[in-house]
Amino acid sequence: MNPSTLPDDDFYPLIETRHGDPFKVLGIREFQQGYFGRAWRPDATEVTIVDTADFTRRFPLKKVHPDGFFEAVLRGVDQPFDYVLEMKDHAGETWCEKDVYSFGPVLGEMDIYLFNEGTHYEIYKKLGAHILELGGVRGTHFAVWAPNAQRVSVVGDFNHWDGRIHLMRKMVPAGIWEIFLPDIPEGSHYKFEIRGAQGDVFLKTDPFAFFAQHGKQTGCMVYDIDRYKWDDADWMAKRAKRDPYNSPMSIYEVHLGSWQRVAEEGNRFLSYIEFGDRLIPYVKEMGFTHIELMPVMEHPFDGSWGYQVVNYYAPTSRFGNPDEFRNFVDRCHQAGIGVILDWVPGHFPKDAHGLARFDGTCLYEHEDPRLGEHKEWGTLIFNYGRNEVKNFLIGNALFWLDEYHLDGLRVDAVASMLYLDYSRNPGEWVPNRFGGRENLDAIDFLKRCNEVCYERFPGVTTIAEESTSWPGVSRPTYTGGLGFGFKWNMGWMNDSLRYISKEPVHRRFHQGEITFSMLYAFHEHFILVLSHDEVVHGKGSLLNKMPGDMWQKFANVRMFLAWMWAHPGKKLIFQGIEFGQWAEWNHDQSLDWHLNQSGLHDGLRRLIQHLNALYLSEPALSELDDSYDGFEWIDFNDSDNSVWSFMRKSRSGETLVFIVNATPVVRGGYRVGVNASGWYQEVLNTDAQTYGGSNVGNWGGCPAEPSTWQGKPFSILVDLPPLSVSAFKHSRT
Repeated sequence: MNPSTLPDDDFYPLIETRHGDPFKVLGIREFQQGYFGRAWRPDATEVTIVDTADFTRRFPLKKVHPDGFFEAVLRGVDQPFDYVLEMKDHAGETWCEKDVYSFGPVLGEMDIYLFNEGTHYEIYKKLGAHILELGGVRGTHFAVWAPNAQRVSVVGDFNHWDGRIHLMRKMVPAGIWEIFLPDIPEGSHYKFEIRGAQGDVFLKTDPFAFFAQHGKQTGCMVYDIDRYKWDDADWMAKRAKRDPYNSPMSIYEVHLGSWQRVAEEGNRFLSYIEFGDRLIPYVKEMGFTHIELMPVMEHPFDGSWGYQVVNYYAPTSRFGNPDEFRNFVDRCHQAGIGVILDWVPGHFPKDAHGLARFDGTCLYEHEDPRLGEHKEWGTLIFNYGRNEVKNFLIGNALFWLDEYHLDGLRVDAVASMLYLDYSRNPGEWVPNRFGGRENLDAIDFLKRCNEVCYERFPGVTTIAEESTSWPGVSRPTYTGGLGFGFKWNMGWMNDSLRYISKEPVHRRFHQGEITFSMLYAFHEHFILVLSHDEVVHGKGSLLNKMPGDMWQKFANVRMFLAWMWAHPGKKLIFQGIEFGQWAEWNHDQSLDWHLNQSGLHDGLRRLIQHLNALYLSEPALSELDDSYDGFEWIDFNDSDNSVWSFMRKSRSGETLVFIVNATPVVRGGYRVGVNASGWYQEVLNTDAQTYGGSNVGNWGGCPAEPSTWQGKPFSILVDLPPLSVSAFKHSRT
């Protein structure tokens, strides 16, 4: 029997903790003859309403249900007043707190409308946990999207993780639940306890949490992200005016957990602050223009390398707090280094506390596994056709660009998003509405996301890891493209690695593989990549892919990397490649930095320094990087000698001549056609002794002779070192 004054359809949902709007019935509420006071406190044995303007004015509430429902008519009250609840617990301890059900809603109608429409691109400022002041009271506002839940509570340190205490208000029909809790300090741990549509109760992370735990500890933490003061205004101003397509971009890809560790302290991670002290000076010394970080968003499993994200809005706590990560980015910018972040909108893990079946239903993912699951990866696919999901993801992209001043996002696994039949057998996928294999919702999402990123943050770039021949990946959406700034050149990578792994004696039969990339080099805005994916899972390190003895392996790597820097396109290499890591990459341990004590390893490192210096100083290597105007073949037909040669040009006509000798044979007196007379200074020789080579070279350069060769009016006669790239800069004198 219902012992309270509440109607049954409010009373029973309340005591069964499945009420969708406890604010309707709890607190001080008016009725025909006056005012009721009601409280739902399962943690209390006594509850008294105390007037904060006159502490002698007290209204004890009667416990009308043993589970914790209190109520009473407030005699002599003719209008609402400010009050606190004085409570006594089962141990006899007494405390006071502001009644959470005395506060009105924080979210406005426009917030709800835009989110449901999918266009609230600053939704991260509304959902999640936000420290704010409401009615003169400082506390934390919590909000979460869970439209199919019967009930949502916020639980944490502050209520002994008891989901019965702080029942949230459901904003109908948006499906957003919210509550303001006074006096919840920064650093408080919390989650959401959700009663699903079928009545099952479970704990979930906050999808919009700014800070969260990693590993087996999966709580979120209240964090104020508004206090950090940036010191990178000069960088941001220059970035907005920079032409990314005709400027150098040499990227050092880093996995923070394994770049370097502190062995003498239990092999611990470096902190974000320590990365600022160590990684930034190293990248600066090596001459890279950008750092690309593998995902730093919070993820439970180290072995996912960050690509199975649970907390999309939280930098991992493995290395420090959000402001310390900001400090790292800030210091990069002050050092003249851009920061690109890997971003994973293609899929998410099935961890019980994560996004999977968030409110007891497939909210972020598809119900149909033919649409919603990557069996190969054991992950779930976002439902890009749902406005709120698109809003969550686009808002997340903008969040990292806005709140963390990142200079770009490299979008992971774009091919898996574009194709409904990606990694699926016949019958395991559902065609689109036109009967095709294209994921139309994902395509629309990617286009809109790119548009908004470029619209709101001039100077940033988005980069697609896309391994198919999808047209126009890096072309504007208004021309039918996907709108990315750049695309990883996976074709160049695969062809080049296949070629370079062959014994030199066989390379003559595969000349077309190494030169084929120039047939499509300007179809997209490309980045040439040697990423982490190429040095794991039994593929071996780059050095171990090379044929021959020790000396030849290093010579092959030097030749290959110089060919990469000379080829049109931006550059990216993974950590450890720059000094010749022997072992496959292991995410659980540091790179083998001791190898730099060897002359061959340190010589390779010095070559990368020189290549970056040449790249930064020679406009011919970047100014016309996306046009045939900046490249000219001299000869790609000398397969018998495995030699190819070409020119790179600047807008002003400066010319660099590159000659690649892909065999260990020294080729003396090799003639190469050139366009102009004058002196050709040797600006690069990968066989130089300082790099660990045999020091065959051309004594600083050579003059052009008025001898027609290879269709050119002049020619130079050079000695080609073994397994090498030689480069000559033309000057009139």
